[in-house]
Parts: sequence; structure tokens; C-alpha cells
Amino acid sequence: MVRRVLFASVALAPAVILVHYLVHPAEMVDFILAAAALIPLAWLIGEATEHAAEHTGPGIGGFLNATFGNAPELIIALLAVNAGLTEVVRGSLSGSVIGNLLLVLGFSLVFGGRGAIDRPSSFLALGLVGGATLVLLVPSIPGWDGDPERSSLAELSVPVSIVLLLAYLGLTWYSLRRHAALHIASDQEIAGWSLRLALGVLALATVATALVAEILVAALETFAEKAGLTEFFVAAVIVAIVGNAAEHGGAVVVAARGKIALAAEIALASSAQVAVFLIPAVALLSWLIDPLALSFRFVEIGALGVAVIAASVLLADGRSSRLKGALLVAAYVGIAAAFFLVGDRAV
Repeated sequence: MVRRVLFASVALAPAVILVHYLVHPAEMVDFILAAAALIPLAWLIGEATEHAAEHTGPGIGGFLNATFGNAPELIIALLAVNAGLTEVVRGSLSGSVIGNLLLVLGFSLVFGGRGAIDRPSSFLALGLVGGATLVLLVPSIPGWDGDPERSSLAELSVPVSIVLLLAYLGLTWYSLRRHAALHIASDQEIAGWSLRLALGVLALATVATALVAEILVAALETFAEKAGLTEFFVAAVIVAIVGNAAEHGGAVVVAARGKIALAAEIALASSAQVAVFLIPAVALLSWLIDPLALSFRFVEIGALGVAVIAASVLLADGRSSRLKGALLVAAYVGIAAAFFLVGDRAV
């Protein structure tokens, strides 16, 4: 029954897009409709990923979900760069990494309960995020004094982005080869969707998610103004959660079905992909629009460090539990509260 409702609810996405461009409703209406439409889209991406993982194994399945799920964030970030919302871009990217490590992974463990996770793969992803955090100190520390948007910091961000991308390509190639070797395809016919159908659904759902998320983000300023929230908090928490809707839904859905290894791969792979692929990709592509400096605030760098340490400590034994999930979610709530209290950057 629930699956039928969710399948039917997928029709909300094209409906929301048509209403937005043909009817032009109030921005608050746009926000509510778009948020509602993202729920079945997130479920659909999770459903398609689960079917794809039956053919590829959980490691490659998690990578596929991270890749398709992060595509809307890239689009949203570039649209924000074009609009000159640099703080929104940086806040949404750092908030996305933190949200995946703590909120998505935390809820996955809460819904999945006890089980084994791929410890080497987990620590590879955590190592990537930790390394990226250290590398991002190079353009971030100078930005803590003076204009964080100055051209010298945007130029300094270029070699930093190249280093991160090279690390991503090298370690992702190693990880995918490792998972391909570990996964032994069954000789029996796999029930469910074919790999081609699953990938096709992933692609279509990602495009729809990008369009709906764009509508939602466009209405966020009105929402933030009426709610009395700062631009930084909206970017680092609300926009990040919206951009990660696919990972949120996908990870929780598969975790609730007992596939905790796949759920953990989705959250961790997505976090690592944002840190060492999406952030540098946005920085480099921004030169086609308006150069973006990767001058993250001290509170963002500190929060990234806390997220990596918390996840590493709790996953050290390669086992999941609801308590560990609750602790990760609690850590995210604490960081979100800190983002709320610090307000916007003083310039």
C-alpha cells in the first residue's frame, strides 16, 4: 500500500514544475509543494539504487546513489554562484558533507539497527573527508581575516581544487575496483529491475529532483525572511538538507529493509563525493561564471572536523546500532544549533 502511494506521489514532481512555470504561485506555496515532491523522488532514487545494487554490490550501489543524488546539489550551487550568493554556496556544500556524515548516516543506523558495515570502505570515505578538510584550510584561513571573496583566494582555490579532484579520481577508481572484485554475481536470475532500468530511473529521478530543488531553493529567501533565519543557517542546514533529499530518503529506505551496509555506503560515499568532487568541481566551474573562493568559515571547518571524528569513533568496530545512530543525529543537532547561533559572516 505504501509503495503504491509513493509511486503515485512521484507524479507530484512534474505537477509542481508545471504549476511553478504556468501558474506562478506565491513563493511559500512553491516551497511547500516542492518539499512535498522531493519525498517520493528521494524514495524513487533509493528504490532504483537498491535494485542496481543487486547487480553491482553495495559498494558500487552506494557510489551510484551518491553520484546521482549529488547532481542536484551541483546544479543548485552553480545557480547560486550565478546569483552571486557565495555564502549560500559554501554553506550548502559544507552543510552537505556534515549532513551526510551525521544526519543521513545517523538516521540510517537508527532505522537499520544492528549489522555489519564495510569498515575499509567506510574509513576510506572518512579519510577523504578528513583530508579534504585539512586541504581546505589553505584558502580558508586567509579568509578569516579580510575580504573572503578577494580574487587571490579564488586563485588559491584552483590548485586546491585540482588536488582534491585528483585524490577523488584515484581513490574512487581503487574503491570501485575493490568492490567489483568483492561482489560475486549470483548465477541465479535476479528478481526485480534490470540494471539498465534501474540506471534509467536513477537518471530521470535525478533530473526531476534538480528541477524541483531549484524551485524550492528559489523560494528559500522568502521562507528565511518570514522565519527570521540567517542566510548562513538557511544555506548550511536547510539548503543542504534539501539538496541531500535523495541521500536522506535512499539511505533510510534501504536501511529500514535491513541493508545497513548499502545504507552506510550511500551516506559515506555521498559525503566523500561532496568533499573531494563537488566542492572542487563547483570552484573550477565557477570560473565560467564568477570565480568562487573556497574560503570556508572557522565554524564550518571546525564542524567538518567534529563530524569526521564522531563518525570515525562510532564506526571503528565496523558494526552499526541504533544508539550510534542516535549519537550521530545528536551531534548534527548540536552543529546545526551552532550554525544558528553564529549568524552571518561579518564583513
